[in-house]
Amino acid sequence: MALPYTHHYDLSFSALNLKKFGSSRLQPICCLRCNSSVSSSPFTEKHSLQRYQRDQWVYNNNNQQRPSLSRDDEAASCSVPADSDSIRLNDIALQLPELRKLLQVLKHKRESCGGQVPKNGPGNVFLVGTGPGDPDLLTLKAVKVMQKADLLLYDRLVSNAVLDLVGPDARLLYVGKTAGYHSRTQQEEIHELLLSFAEAGATVVRLKGGDPLVFGRGGEEMDFLQQQGIQVKVIPGITAASGISAELGIPLTHRGIANSVRFLTGHSRNGGTDPLFVAENAADPDSTLVVYMGLSTLPSLAQKLIHHGVPPDTPATAVERGTTPQQRMVFAELKDLADKIKTAELVSPTLIIIGKVVALSPFWPQSLTEASRLVEV
Repeated sequence: MALPYTHHYDLSFSALNLKKFGSSRLQPICCLRCNSSVSSSPFTEKHSLQRYQRDQWVYNNNNQQRPSLSRDDEAASCSVPADSDSIRLNDIALQLPELRKLLQVLKHKRESCGGQVPKNGPGNVFLVGTGPGDPDLLTLKAVKVMQKADLLLYDRLVSNAVLDLVGPDARLLYVGKTAGYHSRTQQEEIHELLLSFAEAGATVVRLKGGDPLVFGRGGEEMDFLQQQGIQVKVIPGITAASGISAELGIPLTHRGIANSVRFLTGHSRNGGTDPLFVAENAADPDSTLVVYMGLSTLPSLAQKLIHHGVPPDTPATAVERGTTPQQRMVFAELKDLADKIKTAELVSPTLIIIGKVVALSPFWPQSLTEASRLVEV
């Protein structure tokens, strides 16, 4: 649905006609020893130049106040700076006038097309999974929806390469969050944004890294909107566990080696170092464990797994920014993995895979010998 932006509303899509960021694909960096410095992030960090270029439209009435970045800021975009509540609230205040304008434009279009919004029905809301970062892993359905959207709300873990595929007439709005740090909105504010624009008749796309229903809070957003009478359509994405394990040549299950796979979240209940409760049946030596968001809690998690029966020498890997050109990884036995990660200075997002199948990867230091031994067993 193309939006009728007129001089009366003083809106323009010029901010979206940006030079596409480099689309040439680089070979993934498989840094086994990981002594090199961290590369520039392929994802949308809060204070990155790409984020402010994409979201420029929402600051149109406040050009003199719009945040500006130096080249040093852009280079440092792989780290998330501290942010106070006052900065977050000011960011929202700067964006509200243009958000209200866009709502009015949408409502005006609906009314001019034959009646009030309730008569025409609400707009469409899509929860779209964008995979672990490589745009080639997007589904065709996801690309089609992204190119037809009026408004796209995107997370930090939606890669820049994926956002380059958004349609030219769409408005993008960053709503990224990281552990212990919330940028523009809290989850409740995201709910309200989705509802407001859907009620105005817009085609709203909520982009989420990986799969929206695997540790993505997509279920909460879907439940909220459905309770308000808004139909939500989910377009699945390749979750990080599948995409990254394939990239490393790790079968998550393998006959005679791993008969099941379990996805865990490494987030603690209250932001501390203690992971969510790990039941004894999660510590199965014949199962593969995949830990999302587990960097800070891995030392405690590894101790619990070993205590419940997982052998300390179980093969394991941690993969930073998997499937992107900035991919880095470390391999180690479970008892040593936390130290290896600390030495390599891996940063979020990092996925952790624990299990005997890790030794089947061609990147495992003793891959040929270990793979032969496992298959024989």
